[in-house]
Amino acid sequence: MPQSDDERLVALEARMRRDDPRFARALGAGRPARPREYRRTGVWCMLAVAVAVLVTGIVLADGLLIATGLVLAGIAVELCDPHRVRRTGRR
Repeated sequence: MPQSDDERLVALEARMRRDDPRFARALGAGRPARPREYRRTGVWCMLAVAVAVLVTGIVLADGLLIATGLVLAGIAVELCDPHRVRRTGRR
């Protein structure tokens, strides 16, 4: 027997509350917030730190700081992708 539209909506609402409670509360209050996939404040801070470490490594001619800055920048850029697949082990 096919599910009714009400059951699908209730299941969708429950999944949204479980996945991103902040977004669900804001949506219920009538003031939608950005979903978790598009909140990037921490990533921008990490990218700024990475660039600062990289520039410091270049100025001081320190290979370890340059490598650290490059690795941090790579991680931050990878985290910027809003459509990255979460690796949970399930397909």
